[in-house]
Amino acid sequence: MDLDSVKQITRTVFSESYAEARQKFIAAVPGGRAYPCGTKGPSGETLFTDAAYFGDPQAKQLLVLISGTHGPEGYCGSAAQLLFLEAKFHECLSLSTGVLFVHALNCYGFAWDRRVTAEGCDLNRNFVDFSKQLPSNPGYDELHEYFIPADSSEEGLSCAEAVIAKFRALHGEHKLRLVKSSGQYTKPGGLHYGGDRPTEARRTLERIAMDFEVANRDQVLIVDYHTGLGPYGYGELQCEHASGLRGYERAVAMFGPSVTSPDLGTSSGVAIFGSQADFWQARLEDRHTYVCLEFGTYDPERARQMGVWRDDLWLFMHRPEEVNSELGRKIRNTSKEYFYPQRSDWKEMILSRSHLVHRQAIAALA
Repeated sequence: MDLDSVKQITRTVFSESYAEARQKFIAAVPGGRAYPCGTKGPSGETLFTDAAYFGDPQAKQLLVLISGTHGPEGYCGSAAQLLFLEAKFHECLSLSTGVLFVHALNCYGFAWDRRVTAEGCDLNRNFVDFSKQLPSNPGYDELHEYFIPADSSEEGLSCAEAVIAKFRALHGEHKLRLVKSSGQYTKPGGLHYGGDRPTEARRTLERIAMDFEVANRDQVLIVDYHTGLGPYGYGELQCEHASGLRGYERAVAMFGPSVTSPDLGTSSGVAIFGSQADFWQARLEDRHTYVCLEFGTYDPERARQMGVWRDDLWLFMHRPEEVNSELGRKIRNTSKEYFYPQRSDWKEMILSRSHLVHRQAIAALA
């Protein structure tokens, strides 16, 4: 493909706002279903998760493509979905295969450039069974006030970093990553808070799965687009902990040995509680294969220096009246920049890897 074609496709599929991404998606799939969000966008606009289906409504093989689980990661996921449509893969499905698009699952986070939902939850930690005892993460309780210090002055942040550094020295980097990233259910407004009940976005996914009769299929392959972990621009196909080694082996059979697994220690991510993979595992068990297509952006040290997670949570926890102020917009733009690098090289890498994964997914189901 020549340079002009790449530039044209990039302009066609990538967007600079949730509103633009949604406009492009519904233009590409007229007649889809819109699921409204109960919380408004930054300008008071109504927000929607959109779903669209192609193929035989009763197809026994189903490909599910999901964008926006983590808010601003939806810029990448939306572009990948539009690329699938630009390539017209939905027009050459086998008779036994359908494809379901879920666009902007966490539409609130997408519109506000926040990873979390309107309830302040990490949606990818919210798929737990709330009727049972919730997972515990005592290390997080110990460090919460230092991860999100109320004192955002240089001195306050320096003191917090010193406590975190001491924990790292005592327990190691891997333990710190587990404490920070695996999920917690005791500190609302904190890092990777999983909530105390199903979020609206989770309930929307449940409705979509029911409306499109996903549980009636013989084989379901889910590709959930994410950004923020791993080498810059590389698309890592991660299996999650929920389906274990069997799920990993199914994914390897479809996509090859580049698939990674936290169970095997080969993933850039760690095992987490209540991921979307738990949602699909509970409904489909061995009839599904879930992969998180995770595109790297910048290294974690840069994220820490930029205050990507800390400043956003601090703003909405301690300065909610300033979310639309100059400070609030600056913090939200920093989040957008980290999860959606505004560079042509990064965008082209996303297009190349997504196109390959799409072709492999269709071939696997055919």
